[in-house]
Amino acid sequence: MHFVINRERFVHDVQHVAKAVSSRTTIPILTGIKIVATHEGVTLTGSDSDVSIETFIPKESDGNEIATISEEGSIVLQARFFAEIVKKLPGEEIEIIVKDQFATTIRSASSVFNLNGLDPEEYPRLPQLEENLTFRLPQDMLKNMIRQTVFAVSTQETRPVLTGVNLETEEGELICTATDSHRLAMRKATIEKNDENLSFSNVVIPGKSLNELSKILDDTNELIDVVVTENQVLFKLENLLFFSRLLEGKYPVTKNMIPTQSKTSFKLKTKPFLHTLERALLLSREGKNNVINLKTLEDGLIEITSVSPEVGKVTENIQSDGMEGEEMRISFNGKNVIDALKVVDSEDIHIVFTGAMSPFVIRPTDHNHYLHLFSPVRTY
Repeated sequence: MHFVINRERFVHDVQHVAKAVSSRTTIPILTGIKIVATHEGVTLTGSDSDVSIETFIPKESDGNEIATISEEGSIVLQARFFAEIVKKLPGEEIEIIVKDQFATTIRSASSVFNLNGLDPEEYPRLPQLEENLTFRLPQDMLKNMIRQTVFAVSTQETRPVLTGVNLETEEGELICTATDSHRLAMRKATIEKNDENLSFSNVVIPGKSLNELSKILDDTNELIDVVVTENQVLFKLENLLFFSRLLEGKYPVTKNMIPTQSKTSFKLKTKPFLHTLERALLLSREGKNNVINLKTLEDGLIEITSVSPEVGKVTENIQSDGMEGEEMRISFNGKNVIDALKVVDSEDIHIVFTGAMSPFVIRPTDHNHYLHLFSPVRTY
């Protein structure tokens, strides 16, 4: 194998596929990045068997030559060293030559590295998916959906299915849900479907996979294709494929958890409420449960308090808008609510309580694309 390639473009793609490579894999070949050069261009693959990323660099793009392939071939190179080497090479172009016994030379300007490669034949083939269930949505929307749900997945392996985000369709909408059983984040979006009758449920993508995907997505409204199969999901960008395995198990039915009636409700400004909670947590961070108490006062005032027996107490009042219903006193995990407020894009939020010991809902006032649900904390 022998090719010369534009360094900037090559580094960009190597960084993408390196995201899928894990140093902790039990399969030695998967610690490497697979490079395949053909007369069309160069394909790079990284995988840890849960997530696989493949990128393709065409010979030319928009009339500019990116790569010159003198000899076709393939090689697997240790990702840890290879990704660092190409990033730090001095020249505008990188030349890669593979000789017998997988001996690989990487050349750029005056710098020459000789690496021992691995046999590309041992590298697992990427799954060939049947594209029966596919839909499309803009990249920036998908990125936002991940941001607004993935923080709520469980970090405990006791219920593995809760470490992922659940995707399902309902009445032509895509619904993403994440919960760790103390809080829930739900986001809806309209998608473009190839098939009018597209419908699926219980498609649970690991939170870790979505975090990696989110780093690759651009803030553009270019469309991304999503292919769903029984145990894999594939995200297709122009020159990049992102595969992730799906989590096994039945995702809990969350629709019934969301209260439909309300005992107390009011509106608050998102940012001031977020900052109030952050100040309240300054004293209770030491405790495991980050408890904050909320109490409604007269004239729409809300009292936020937090007590830490060893440290002290903080009290702050904030003004709400449009308060309805009965007086309310409730305790909750402040960190969970702060996490949610950080991903709310709206200036104002609507908070609905159904009782001191029942879950409460926070949603933006200007649309109903998403909501957050929280369990209260018993303090007695």
